[in-house]
Amino acid sequence: MESKRTEPVKEETASTSDGSIPMADVVAGAMTFLKTIAFLIPVYLAGYFGLSLAWVLLGLGLYLGWRSTRQNKEQSLESASYVLHNERDAVTAKSMFLTKRDLPAWISFPDVEKVEWLNKILKQAWPFIGQYLEKLLVESIAPSIRQSNTHLQTFAFTKVKLGEKPLKVIGVKAHTELDKRQILLDLHLSYVGDIEIDVEVRRYFCKAGVKGVQLHGMLRVILEPLIGNVPIVGAVTLFFIRRPKLTINWTGLTNLLDIPGLNSMSDSMILETISSFLVLPNRLTVPLVQDLHVAQLRSPLPRGVVRVHLIEAQNLMSTDTILQGKSDPYVILRVGTRMHTSRVIDDTLNPKWNEMFEFVVHEVPGQELEIEVFDKDPDKDDFLGRTKLDLGDVMTTRVLDKWFTLNDVEKGKIHLRMEWLSLITEASKLDEVLQTNRAIASQKNEEPSAAILAVYLDKAQELPLKKGGKEPNPMVQISVKDVTRESKTCFNTNAPVWEDAFMFFVHSPKEQDVDIQVKDDDRQLTLGSLTLPLSRLLESNELTLDQWFKLDHSSPGSQIYLKVILRILYLDAAAGVSPCPPAEPTSPNEPVKRAEDGKKADQIGDSVDPVEKKAEPCKPLHSSSDCHFGKESVVRIHLVEAEDLIAKDKVFGIKGKSDPYAVVRLAGKSFRSKTIDNNLNPKWFEVYEVIVNEVPGQQVDIDVYDKDVDKDDFLGRTKINLSDIMAKKYIDEWFALADVKSGKLHLRLEWLPPKADPLEIEKVMLINNATPKENKIDLSCAILAVYVDRAQQLPLKKGNKAPNPVAELYLGGVPYKTKTCTKTDTPVWEEAFSFLVKDPYVQVLDIQVKDDGKEKLGSLGLPLSHLLQADLLTVDHWFPLANSGTDSEILLRVQLGVLVPHQLSGRTVSTSSAVLSESDVTAGTPTFPDSEVFSHISGTVENVHSIPVPASPTSASSRDLRQRLSTTDSKSELLDSPFGQIRLTIYYNSEVGKLFVVVHACRKLKSKDTCDPYISLILLPDKNRVTKRKTAVKKKTLNPEYNEKFEFEMLQEEAQKRKLDVSVKHTVPFMSLEKEMIGKVQVDLSIIDLSQGVTLWYDLKEDKASS
Repeated sequence: MESKRTEPVKEETASTSDGSIPMADVVAGAMTFLKTIAFLIPVYLAGYFGLSLAWVLLGLGLYLGWRSTRQNKEQSLESASYVLHNERDAVTAKSMFLTKRDLPAWISFPDVEKVEWLNKILKQAWPFIGQYLEKLLVESIAPSIRQSNTHLQTFAFTKVKLGEKPLKVIGVKAHTELDKRQILLDLHLSYVGDIEIDVEVRRYFCKAGVKGVQLHGMLRVILEPLIGNVPIVGAVTLFFIRRPKLTINWTGLTNLLDIPGLNSMSDSMILETISSFLVLPNRLTVPLVQDLHVAQLRSPLPRGVVRVHLIEAQNLMSTDTILQGKSDPYVILRVGTRMHTSRVIDDTLNPKWNEMFEFVVHEVPGQELEIEVFDKDPDKDDFLGRTKLDLGDVMTTRVLDKWFTLNDVEKGKIHLRMEWLSLITEASKLDEVLQTNRAIASQKNEEPSAAILAVYLDKAQELPLKKGGKEPNPMVQISVKDVTRESKTCFNTNAPVWEDAFMFFVHSPKEQDVDIQVKDDDRQLTLGSLTLPLSRLLESNELTLDQWFKLDHSSPGSQIYLKVILRILYLDAAAGVSPCPPAEPTSPNEPVKRAEDGKKADQIGDSVDPVEKKAEPCKPLHSSSDCHFGKESVVRIHLVEAEDLIAKDKVFGIKGKSDPYAVVRLAGKSFRSKTIDNNLNPKWFEVYEVIVNEVPGQQVDIDVYDKDVDKDDFLGRTKINLSDIMAKKYIDEWFALADVKSGKLHLRLEWLPPKADPLEIEKVMLINNATPKENKIDLSCAILAVYVDRAQQLPLKKGNKAPNPVAELYLGGVPYKTKTCTKTDTPVWEEAFSFLVKDPYVQVLDIQVKDDGKEKLGSLGLPLSHLLQADLLTVDHWFPLANSGTDSEILLRVQLGVLVPHQLSGRTVSTSSAVLSESDVTAGTPTFPDSEVFSHISGTVENVHSIPVPASPTSASSRDLRQRLSTTDSKSELLDSPFGQIRLTIYYNSEVGKLFVVVHACRKLKSKDTCDPYISLILLPDKNRVTKRKTAVKKKTLNPEYNEKFEFEMLQEEAQKRKLDVSVKHTVPFMSLEKEMIGKVQVDLSIIDLSQGVTLWYDLKEDKASS
């Protein structure tokens, strides 16, 4: 049976081999014949109608051009697809054979993180995304298209296939240093897809479609604002910083779009459509929570404005070949979707324009100034070169005056002066700006802008109806001088919600007005109007009006809600840039030398400066910190006590009590109190401090537990909104515990914003040290904000290789570390950090610049006492690095803010403190008797009058505080001591019969490198264990801080006969027999009034015995 079934097949095969012609070959031959006839038909028709041969040649040329374009697109698509799916092989083995057009954009991304896990998710979900797209096009978009026009009633999608090749995320770069209230991501996208979409209009037998798309670009994703509730992110904003690269393969009737001339036009139109939605300044914003100002998220205030002075060009190419002519150059300048064109300078290779243009800058780093030079011709303008510049460089230097070499041509350069204009709210600066602008306008024919105006159009209400009681279709026209913008149209409503935003340049804020016209969509019927003088904004707080405005020429109740913001454009050139002359221009006949690898770099898309002689980079004199720097505050949480907690412990079935402790959480920080055994009314008296920003939604969470052997039992929780603490500044209340039957918690909560008032430091330290607290922490008197901007001329590694610098910061045992900048001796970090400061007279900010966190490249020790003498407690300049190169420097902005507690601004009592009894401390009720415990304080606190001071739990702590503040030496400068200094407080408390020694800190210790110092104390002449004390070891620092107190029980007469031997030692490895001595000092107690005490810096000396 099986042989019989195969027999006919054998017969057919045999007949074919005997010479019969297969049907497929017949069809192929017929198609070839018909194509030949089709090609000959135009020739026949041209002869039949007596047309010129030129028409035939024109048609042939169009066909060949179309065919070449199609082949190039297909070849590019195949090449890009191969590189996308075989990236490693393509880059390593074949990139040298690929041209710039063939290589996709992701090859040149050096500083992104790979996200292969995300690509795997996209690949897995891609078929389902295709199903959703097909459903969306067929069921939603196609009916809308059919209803839009009677000629499209037979429109249909005949084929929708997303293909098997998914979108690929080449890399992600996260920017966390710009604003802590948002998450900013740059997604480098590449899509080389085999997508197929065919459409048909059956009525006209018209078919068209797309088969294959390439899209390469960088998509910025901003998650803001960050909130303290689910979903954590308030909204998602998407946009392309620069226009993406797009290539489309057309099919059907749209094949005509690949004809030379039409192909670039069609791609440009599609790119412009994409740009109108997703390229800056346009954004797509998707709110995730309610009550957000979507318009402000969609169009936030810009980072600044760049004023570009187009001065001149030199040595341009000559493209007019008639009689060896010259060129007629002009320039196109572009930032995002904003474009300006200069005037044409006829017949010159060295044009001088002296024109000025202004661009709004929304995102730095990221946005670029693109410049293209063309030669004006009657037919097609010839290309004379291009260059681009990251506007972040202009923001950093404030003023950049430089010659730029034109790329993609043999020669030519262009001279630009760019100025970064900051947006400020100081109306007092306006006259200065106007005076500067008048001077510029006198030299040029155009007047610079003095301010920028943002109008956020929200909504309107009770607009008048049209005739017949019909609802209007309101839209708004907003005009400033001769510039008019239009909002979208809201249909069939007299209470429209637009949520649009508009930006205007303003030349004279004192004289100009904003004219607002609310009209029906036919632009004929006016529904209301409003004229707002900008001078009114100059008198308002923060130059902002955010309110309802009554409409004129409208119904009685018609109103419109606007937020109008004015910002002065201020050029801080004197504070922002050092002199930076432009490079010497080359003569027109001098050839421009290119880098040897310039051609190769151009192939892979990198920008290489090809000139041999270029301008020196401008050195910023100040950091680039933004307006949010130094605005963090501190929340101080006093966990006082609890009452009426639930009893969880049971012994032999008998209900006992609990062993409660509390867990406090805020802003990612967590603290756990001590456990109070067998108590339903525990008293903790503990204090915690947290650095916070003003991001909405944060709250203090406190959970109370019963400590058990196995699992701790829950005793209740409470939550306090941070916004309530900010509003009230100080809260002292009992809070009921939730999720339990009984229990309440006593808390004191303080909101401490930083203040630039050095006179408050001593008062704050006085308050802090007298505040009762059982967890024995030193309360902070200030907050230190540090902005690590950049460094320059760091030492190179062996072989003159560039290091990978990272900066490590230490203060009070708290470490921070910047990101690592790879392969550079001029790293740019631009990161901010905050520290809590206990004693600014003693503490030193220690900064170590290291190569990959290992080999030291330089160090800096900055005593915080220097900030107390600075204006606004802030320093912002370059600091020389020690143990580094001769010219190695680091640019920092360091700002100290004093944390003034509520007592200094609340109730007023005498400057006294009481010695509380143990019962008073237990009760937790501070009293303020009139004893003059602090009446003798002199020097830094002698001008303190009528300040409130809470009671101190023990007399010893009062004495300790008194002795620490009784010296005027706290602001003394470091003397020349070869071994360093140590700060000690020594006093005798006769009430408890003890000698107290407080070891505060050391500074400028002598060592070959960073050491691990500790302090050893001995009361001579005894050297036994009774009088020996030592501090903790501080790791890797020459400026250790201890703030440790030691006590010696003895009579005062005996203490006066002793000598305090203080040794500063370095911990060495275990096998070493002796500890390395750094320095020592002996303090003769007989010459000190121990009853009054003393706080001094002591010079360390060499240990003669060890030497």
